[in-house]
Amino acid sequence: MLKTKRVYDDSSSQDGKRILVDGVWPRGIKKEDLDHDEWYRSLAPSNDLRKWFNHDPEKWETFKQDYFKELKEHKELLETLREESDGHNVTLLYSAKDTQYNQAEVIKEYVENMR
Repeated sequence: MLKTKRVYDDSSSQDGKRILVDGVWPRGIKKEDLDHDEWYRSLAPSNDLRKWFNHDPEKWETFKQDYFKELKEHKELLETLREESDGHNVTLLYSAKDTQYNQAEVIKEYVENMR
């Protein structure tokens, strides 16, 4: 099962494997203090797309479409993510304040559509 969670929220035994999907390290957290297993930096949206979106809900659908196109370039890594989450908990970690409109939600949807 694939889940999403802010890096600033407490970790849980229900998280399973914890994978950071931000392009840059989250503010205010030391690398040794973040409970995570992997950092899939390459899955983050491009800087141009991220800046354009700026977590504006009105741009969400366009952001998702454009981000899906970018994610297609990472099929192998996304396939690994799909396999890891098949029957196991995997949590995608992100630092955005918005819990609904963020890249982890798009990655989750993309991977779930691969099944």
